[in-house]
Amino acid sequence: SAAGVLVCLLEYPRSKRKKGSTMERCGQKYLTAVVKVFGPLTRNYYVRAILHAALAVPAGFLLSTILGTVCLGIASGIYLLAAVRGEEWRPIEQKPRERPHMGDTIKQPPSNPPPRPPADARKKQPAEVGG
Repeated sequence: SAAGVLVCLLEYPRSKRKKGSTMERCGQKYLTAVVKVFGPLTRNYYVRAILHAALAVPAGFLLSTILGTVCLGIASGIYLLAAVRGEEWRPIEQKPRERPHMGDTIKQPPSNPPPRPPADARKKQPAEVGG
């Protein structure tokens, strides 16, 4: 049961993706701090693959825990594959959101009152008046 708690603590915090955004799990920031404390031991996927494989060995001797053994074995293989590809666990760091200034969002007020003609019709009007 202590092994299950260890695996849950290690697996709950999501890693930051290389591209795009990553949704943080509820309460993940507290466990992320714990995972960050152990540094390379928890960030490196080779270490995680070995840990999962080592935890699968004792569980394989009992028929009642064979399903958990299979799951840990699959997880170990996935971590090994990810480690070979050069991936590692990275924490999701919250960036402070910058509020846009109201002066920057308002560019140019409309020059003519509504109802306004479509944009392509507005471009043709000055050329016809000038010619």
